Amino acid sequence: MKFALLVRLKAKAGKEQEVASFITNALPLAIDEPDTITWYAIKIDSSTFGIFDTFPHEDGRQAHLTGKIANALMTNAPELLAEEPTIEKVEILASKKQMREF
Repeated sequence: MKFALLVRLKAKAGKEQEVASFITNALPLAIDEPDTITWYAIKIDSSTFGIFDTFPHEDGRQAHLTGKIANALMTNAPELLAEEPTIEKVEILASKKQMREF
């Protein structure tokens, strides 16, 4: 994987749990995207959340940016977020994948 997205979401005061629920509930949509290889919903601090995902090629990344998750995010952003989402196209320089049972 070389292509990725890093999205930062700053929740409005009192909307932190709603943002957390919104991004975790997006998992089935990510699963349905054939070119979204990995997808993580993350919590950075008490009011900052994020999504990190990887793609095999630029077309997959672009499809994700115009897909159902992105559309839902932009529709709900005014109600949930204190500021516009920060969406960064990033390049993976190195990675390690190890599967373990938790």
